[in-house]
Amino acid sequence: MGVCPGQALSRRSNNDWGRKHVYKIFVADKLSAEGVALLRDQTDADVDFSPGLGVPEILDHMRMADAVIVRSAVSIRGDILAAADKVRVIGRAGIGVDNIDVAGATERGIVVLNTPDANATTTAELAVAHMFSISRHLPQADRSVRAGEWERNKYVGTEIAGKTVGIVGFGTIGRIVADRCRGLKMRVLAHDPYITDERLLEHGVEPRTLDQLLAESDYVTLHCPVTEVTRNLINAERLAAMKQGAYLINCARGTLVDEAALVAALDSGHLAGAALDVYVNEPPKGSPVLGHERIVLTPHLGASTHEAQAAVGIEIVRQVMTFLRTGEAINAVNLPRISGESLRKLNPWQSLGRKLGGLLAGMAGAPLARIEVTLFGRASDVGVNPIATEVLVGILQRQLSVPVNQVNARHLAKRQGLALVESSSEESHDYVSLLRITGFGERETVTVEGTLFDDRHPRLVRINKYELEAALLGHFIFTRHADQPGVIGAIGAVMGRRGINIASMHVGVAPGTDQALAAIGVSTALDETSLSEIRAIPAVSKAVQITF
Repeated sequence: MGVCPGQALSRRSNNDWGRKHVYKIFVADKLSAEGVALLRDQTDADVDFSPGLGVPEILDHMRMADAVIVRSAVSIRGDILAAADKVRVIGRAGIGVDNIDVAGATERGIVVLNTPDANATTTAELAVAHMFSISRHLPQADRSVRAGEWERNKYVGTEIAGKTVGIVGFGTIGRIVADRCRGLKMRVLAHDPYITDERLLEHGVEPRTLDQLLAESDYVTLHCPVTEVTRNLINAERLAAMKQGAYLINCARGTLVDEAALVAALDSGHLAGAALDVYVNEPPKGSPVLGHERIVLTPHLGASTHEAQAAVGIEIVRQVMTFLRTGEAINAVNLPRISGESLRKLNPWQSLGRKLGGLLAGMAGAPLARIEVTLFGRASDVGVNPIATEVLVGILQRQLSVPVNQVNARHLAKRQGLALVESSSEESHDYVSLLRITGFGERETVTVEGTLFDDRHPRLVRINKYELEAALLGHFIFTRHADQPGVIGAIGAVMGRRGINIASMHVGVAPGTDQALAAIGVSTALDETSLSEIRAIPAVSKAVQITF
């Protein structure tokens, strides 16, 4: 695999986190004054606050940045994403990441963060406000009075109390809407395929399938993300399944609703009204919803309060700086969330996994088809998933010319056809805690095992059947050779002629074989000529150099 155009190979690995560094932060979009002030207060942040640039100028700023912060005006796609040579994190001050190519960022090893909770109250309140607005015909009545009319009988409304509201999507915003609606004495239904019925009941709402919710609700309000499953979720068929005379409210994402089908449902009299804050295209020029009297329209105001603007700006700055400093990815959309405390426990195991993965790839010498990662003993409490990811990093860094890190490792492994099997066991194997990695390749199967000394220091303890202990730090030559006198001396002679000191040596012998393995720590990396000399020693069947 070649390097992607414009992509640098200098993206830093996990063990760089925590080192003193000044980070270049490119704020490409308008951000609240509070957020900018907080960012400027960070002594390790070099702030490039440049909203409103054209694409050519954005490209220049992107190439210099360690992190980029946007709202919704700037699209991080195509050439702009390709210019992210050094970028490690993209921060979206808000919920939606429609303006970011998340898959492309993942491929490049860039984590994408958003702030799903910072403007949750504001968006929830707008949904409730729309509920009142369409129930009492407030926009139409306002226009009528301004026109000199006094048509009280024309704008007879509907009470909300006692009605049924159906909430589609029960994340933070959906939960706040439910709380507000319960306070308004409404019956609350909810549908979310990722939340258990028990959890919904804990919040005082009644769980329903989507079809049940549509059929029973006087008001349906949408609070779910756009995915391949939810795009056009409310189409002609589902609009027809809604209760006669019901209202639809969408303050989530425009592409959740088929706009033409919505207009048809209103024209037929099946629905009483709708309120939209979001649209398929924004602004919605030419949309059929613009001309309909029974649709209340607002220009994507969900997060548009002073409180929310300040909150999302402050929160995204905190999240971006936390990630740059520690690697903790708060609200990442393309990386599992791991708390700071868990990261402190995980980091030594992740380091061990990455080192052993590199060793495994070197010892295998040929492409691997499957990797099995197992934690034993006390290590099983740590969690195998993030450690297995770092194992893939160690393996793929030896095979690919593009940067590999925790963000893109699993994606790249899948693309390479490398299967991963993860497991853990409380059973101990010789050590209180143990990490075992087995690689199945075209030529051979290789197993490496390691542990932590003092819960911090990575140690190799076994390769296949050979027991040998080595601190994985610096340059190492690993050899497989005949277990006979003179072999180590011959290897040492090569080192001596090259003026290379042997810093450490660990030799393991497997019972019942005439072969041995050696892990030889050296002061300086060997060139290919020196390695070839070692491989030419008759008793040596393999010699691999690994730098940890």
